[in-house]
Amino acid sequence: MKVLILAAGLGKRMRSKYPKVIHKLSGKELVNWVVDTAGKLSNDVAVVLGHKADLVRKVIPSWVKVFIQKEQLGTAHAVMSARDFIDPNEDLLVLYGDVPLISEKTLKEMIKIHNGNGADSTVLTAFVDDPSGYGRIIRDSSGDFLKIVEDKDLDDDQRAINEINSGIYVFKGGKLLEVLPKIKNDNAQGEYYLTDAVSMMDIVSTYTTADSIEIMGVNTRKHLAMLEGYVRKRVIDKLLDSGVTIVDPDTTYIHSTVEIGRDTIIHPMTFIEGYTVIGEDCEIGPMTRIVDSEVENNSRVVRSEVYMAFIGEGVSVGPYSRLREGSVLKKGVRVGNFVEVKKSTLEENVAAQHLTYIGDAHVEESTNIGAGTITCNYDGFKKSPTFIGKNVFIGSDTELVAPVRVEDDALIGAGSVITRDVPKGSLALGRAKQVIKEGWVYEKRRKKK
Repeated sequence: MKVLILAAGLGKRMRSKYPKVIHKLSGKELVNWVVDTAGKLSNDVAVVLGHKADLVRKVIPSWVKVFIQKEQLGTAHAVMSARDFIDPNEDLLVLYGDVPLISEKTLKEMIKIHNGNGADSTVLTAFVDDPSGYGRIIRDSSGDFLKIVEDKDLDDDQRAINEINSGIYVFKGGKLLEVLPKIKNDNAQGEYYLTDAVSMMDIVSTYTTADSIEIMGVNTRKHLAMLEGYVRKRVIDKLLDSGVTIVDPDTTYIHSTVEIGRDTIIHPMTFIEGYTVIGEDCEIGPMTRIVDSEVENNSRVVRSEVYMAFIGEGVSVGPYSRLREGSVLKKGVRVGNFVEVKKSTLEENVAAQHLTYIGDAHVEESTNIGAGTITCNYDGFKKSPTFIGKNVFIGSDTELVAPVRVEDDALIGAGSVITRDVPKGSLALGRAKQVIKEGWVYEKRRKKK
């Protein structure tokens, strides 16, 4: 079986300058929800693109074939644009890039019905309370499928029908190729409807999904927000069932792509996004955001921001820390309040507890970095590295002007500006000599009077 995903539409009702299908649901582009599901059913998947195709092409996997619909003239026209993809000897499953929650289970059941009935085409349907906007399934007096009528072409009696066409079909490839050239655009929209291809088939079967949310398309920002809420609840319920404690589900936001180990506690106002993996027995939050990062077992992140970083086992981060892209914190590291780490590796048991910036640096084991320390990594033209060895003690309010190396067991006096390498076991001081002028303040006041 082949799978063709239609994703060429303008998405006008989204009121966006970006194609609708690259808007994200629970951290993943709408079209990639569908691509991932399609990939579980077939190794031969293609997508039809149109509006701003280059932007969509950037986000879809490279193994997906791409066809271009130069003009958006309806669903049948989109399929015609991928005519070379259709194999007369294979079935074709047609999906949509803006219907993200269609499940592998439902599609497998639909395909099973299609094959069992020897159908030329099988239509996925659903019963909904409000069918407005959807094409209706018209059946004969015995309940057999008769035809599909689009919403804008319905008469008053048909408008009352609440069994809708999802727009998802399985076709015999040869039959589809046979009828596509016969489809006309003499309808209210002036478009080439794929529903007409169904009407031209000899044997048509239907499969009805019990979960209508699966076939809900995203046409507006409100639709996207509604599905976001649905997916968020589904994700949180799954995590709760797997042994994760979520203190307040109503104020916790976790993407579907996130993995969290058992006995981890997630506190309120926490956002865990992207492809993040969190181990067991961790404590995350409150008021924390973690994106595309890894947190190993027994670590704690409190009131902090973590982006594309690695946090090893037994690490403590926060409160009010910021780990930027490329930060690596090995086992037992402690990063405290108002500490920022960027593109740096902190080896085991490093401590940087207060008011510190560590950028483009490598810090070896068991080093202590005092409050107010800054690695001065940018000279206005380029970034330069800082290396700090093992068991180093960096005094408070130290500035390390890169490129610079501080070797093992060195001690940097508080308030120093270090511009040269510091040898192993050395004391380095880089501050001006203290000067005391006794009585200076009183003399200054006397002169002012």
